[in-house]
Amino acid sequence: MRLPAGASVPELPGYGDGFWWVQDIAASLPARLLGAGEGRSVLDLCAAPGGKTMQLAAADWSVTAVDLSKARMKRLEANLARTKLSARTVIADALLYAPDEQFDAVLVDAPCSATGIFRRHPDVLHRVRPKAIANLAGQQRAILARAAQAVKPGGTLVYAVCSLEKEEGEQVADWFASAHAEFDSVAAPGGLPGIQPDGRIRITPAILADEGGADGFFVAMFHRKDEQAPAVG
Repeated sequence: MRLPAGASVPELPGYGDGFWWVQDIAASLPARLLGAGEGRSVLDLCAAPGGKTMQLAAADWSVTAVDLSKARMKRLEANLARTKLSARTVIADALLYAPDEQFDAVLVDAPCSATGIFRRHPDVLHRVRPKAIANLAGQQRAILARAAQAVKPGGTLVYAVCSLEKEEGEQVADWFASAHAEFDSVAAPGGLPGIQPDGRIRITPAILADEGGADGFFVAMFHRKDEQAPAVG
């Protein structure tokens, strides 16, 4: 559903009753890769303001949502209350969070340069510098390596960024695939936009231009082998 510019979302029918929430179509893809939860556990890292948390909860996952920002987590909790969905919320740094359990799936929507949202915020293309992108890529690798420890053998790890930069997308995924022998790369299922020959998803605004466009996004999915192998690096 697309709305004209200036539309007041909270005043639309059903919003206050929690019947729906707002997400860009590209932002909805990472959680869609995990499918129906059927009561299984999922860790949503860097979760606020909660779009993917709500997707997962609505798909019958048992969700633990983690974010460092208290203010953004309050917004996530308000969204859960409005939509009458439930998730365990934790305020913590994704680089330091050490859960007592492993999860059937872990979703990492990592902090990034956000160059993928330039159609809505064109200033981002003028303020992001190569040094900042390099620093963010280092942080993304660290978060992804930490998140990998929380995935059960046989479980799934999804990595996503709303960035158009290969340093934050393809190159981070390539590094993880080569550094973590206990994981295999998994191709995204058919029927989704932006699937590349290697099975990863790369969304650019041009892909869905006729339907109104989309934010830029990169998504990669990995499967943890049933027999664990030692991590490299």
